[in-house]
Amino acid sequence: MLDNAVILVTGGTGSFGRRFVRMTLDRYRPKKIIVYSRDEMKQWDMAREYQDEPRIRFFIGDVRDRERLHRALAQVDVVVHAAATKIVPTAEYNPFECIKTNINGAMNLIDACIDQKVKRVVALSTDKACNPINLYGATKLASDKLFVAGNSYAGEHGT
Repeated sequence: MLDNAVILVTGGTGSFGRRFVRMTLDRYRPKKIIVYSRDEMKQWDMAREYQDEPRIRFFIGDVRDRERLHRALAQVDVVVHAAATKIVPTAEYNPFECIKTNINGAMNLIDACIDQKVKRVVALSTDKACNPINLYGATKLASDKLFVAGNSYAGEHGT
């Protein structure tokens, strides 16, 4: 599935995204990996690490921005969704921001992937979503349910 595929990783400069990119390059032969994140400094650092790797592209963007996602997903085969507001105290102190990223961002990504006919989408979850006791867990539970519903929502688009 990853060989000869164009892969976009949301939150691609985060801890999971960085490891996923390294593992994918080591184990598979992707056509291209697009690192999608809003942190230009982390992208700059990662770009220096992969300066001799022609299959890596960097795309500044936020999952909250539907139009930017739509542009970034052009001709993408596989999406790995790792972008999220993940720090529990940050989510509790900034609930609107957490909801915008974890729930609205999920909806934006689902819509953009269906519109761009992305073949496969993998969304990361957390154990905190199975029985949420805080806002982070609740937003990840909502995100999980949105991605599951996205299977039906896609209809005949093939996503």
